Amino acid sequence: MTARSIANEAHYQDLCDLLVRAAHAYYVLDQPVMADEVYDRLYRELEELEQQHPDWRRPDSPTQRVGGAPAEQFVTVEHTIPLYSLENAFNTEELEAWDQRWRRLEPDEPDETGYVCELKIDGSAIALTYEHGLFVRGVTRGDGQRGEEITANLRTIRSIPLRLNLEQPPARLEIRGEAFLPIGEFERINRERDASGDALFANPRNAAAGTLRQLDSRVVAERRLDFFAYTLHAPDGFGDGQPAPTSQWECLELLASLGFRVNPKRSRCRGLAAVEAYFAEWDQGRHQLSYMTDGVVVKLDSLDLQDRLGFTQKFPRWAVALKYPAEEAPSRLQRVVFQVGRTGAITPVAEFEPVPLAGTMVSRATLHNEDRIRELDLHLGDTIVVRKAGEIIPEVVKVLPELRPNGTAAVAMPSHCPECGSALVRPEDEAVTRCLNSSCPAVLRGALVHWAGRDAMDIDGLGRKLVEQLVDKGLVHSVADLYRLDPALLASLERMGEKSAEKLVAAIAASKVRPWDRVLFSLGIRLIGSVNASTLAEALPSLQALEQATEEAIAAVFGIGGEIAASIRSWLALAENRQLLADLQALGLRFEGEAKAAPSGPQPLAGKTLVLTGTLPSLSRTQARAMIEAAGGKVTGSVSKKTDYVVVGADAGSKLEKAESLGLALLSETELLALVGQAP
Repeated sequence: MTARSIANEAHYQDLCDLLVRAAHAYYVLDQPVMADEVYDRLYRELEELEQQHPDWRRPDSPTQRVGGAPAEQFVTVEHTIPLYSLENAFNTEELEAWDQRWRRLEPDEPDETGYVCELKIDGSAIALTYEHGLFVRGVTRGDGQRGEEITANLRTIRSIPLRLNLEQPPARLEIRGEAFLPIGEFERINRERDASGDALFANPRNAAAGTLRQLDSRVVAERRLDFFAYTLHAPDGFGDGQPAPTSQWECLELLASLGFRVNPKRSRCRGLAAVEAYFAEWDQGRHQLSYMTDGVVVKLDSLDLQDRLGFTQKFPRWAVALKYPAEEAPSRLQRVVFQVGRTGAITPVAEFEPVPLAGTMVSRATLHNEDRIRELDLHLGDTIVVRKAGEIIPEVVKVLPELRPNGTAAVAMPSHCPECGSALVRPEDEAVTRCLNSSCPAVLRGALVHWAGRDAMDIDGLGRKLVEQLVDKGLVHSVADLYRLDPALLASLERMGEKSAEKLVAAIAASKVRPWDRVLFSLGIRLIGSVNASTLAEALPSLQALEQATEEAIAAVFGIGGEIAASIRSWLALAENRQLLADLQALGLRFEGEAKAAPSGPQPLAGKTLVLTGTLPSLSRTQARAMIEAAGGKVTGSVSKKTDYVVVGADAGSKLEKAESLGLALLSETELLALVGQAP
């Protein structure tokens, strides 16, 4: 090895250490030590060094957070140390009874015994194994004796260190903790799923559990799970470099020093009265937390006392879960209504006698989908149990069939849309039932708002409230009817004068010149975003070409794939949608792309494929795409190994994470402008 290569490897080691410390400061301590832009550039440098020298790559490198190809299945493994569940106490009287039980075994313990109280995180228990300081295995709790190995998924969680912060780590260290989904992330994921027409997750706990069992770790990385550590075991001892902790409190302090995120709301309590005060304090405070908690875990602080007390067949004698009263209440089901969403998704909603939950009166709750209705075996008139899931979404959690009145009818999903009467469709392998009729009033309201949007047909003045008036008064029955509106008729609407009406009609008429890709996006076909529409319009430069293309041919277009192709063919198969297309063509809209002129200027992006993600400082998506295409580049909607550059703006999401995992080149708006030869 040359002196130069030694110097480069030393630089790689220093760079890796720096980025590990920066990630720990950001994700665990919530105290960033460098700007995101600086981290991103150093991260790319690290990737380049690892690509040039794969033998240098460390197992705790930040580049190893996301795995490669999806796993085919999970392997069941035995826990080296069983994961016991906790005995539950549902009030302070039951807490005191637990306290008396262990005291009968240790009668000499003083009344003011030391306890440690930790908030009980509502997530999934996880067992982590470290060998010589490196994270080597992660396993679900399972039945406590065996669980599923999900190491690749857990490596994506930034608050789980890949290497312990310990100079002389023991040969093996077992860490226990809770993986969970923060409420903000849960809401973000559900917003994205709603926008794409996917079924919503019921609550953060279920979303976290389902995420951990994803076979593709890249999906897990997109969900941004978090982790709190709460106990550790050193089966072979801590060695000479680290004294063994003697209390639960010292265990938590040690976990924090090793690099783990430990719940900051923990408390060391002297005597049971202090425990009860802590429990009462967080009964209200928990509603302001960024994660779900359903109680307090109370542990005896002394590890020596824990060892002496040991375990029952099911529980440790030295710990108990003191649970808060469930936010649940019984009520009588009055009816079920079926709401039609913007994408045509049918959501069943239970309406019941009002009950108080989490400080508010609740009379409606989601039933999610057809499968959930069947699982509940729901009948009209049933006594149901309603829960405010995570203080967010009221849901029906169970039915009390023993209270069911005689002769009541079972609830079933309708076969036809409750708004328009069209036959409903439930695609294979999906839980969501849909109305595919673009003229359905409920779908129509959403379709019109989408059609008028800035990145679609860009019709100034056609907002949501005006759309509701047009549909509710029967003035518009399809998107095509917009182009038949009369200024005099519009002027009669609320808050719409003659000048405003004339201006709106002119704006609608002006939208007829929008290009084929904008029209395709504006149609609102499920899964077709603006970038995918542009990609399709380039490959299939007319409506006729799209209609004649087979599903396989559409799927073969780079960046499209089978799911999008199936969505297009399903949409085109409906007579209502074919009539809409015919009407729009007759009204003069453009369903054929213009022949592109041969490039006259320099083509710095010729042959390059780019992806846009996030909000750019000054360029809209449309402007950025036009600039890239003018420079010879191609814009696609999905990140892959074939992507040359990913242009990153503010609030970039999963595309950025995937680009980082693939080691792709990232560009800011300024760097993009420089690349195409335009001054920023």
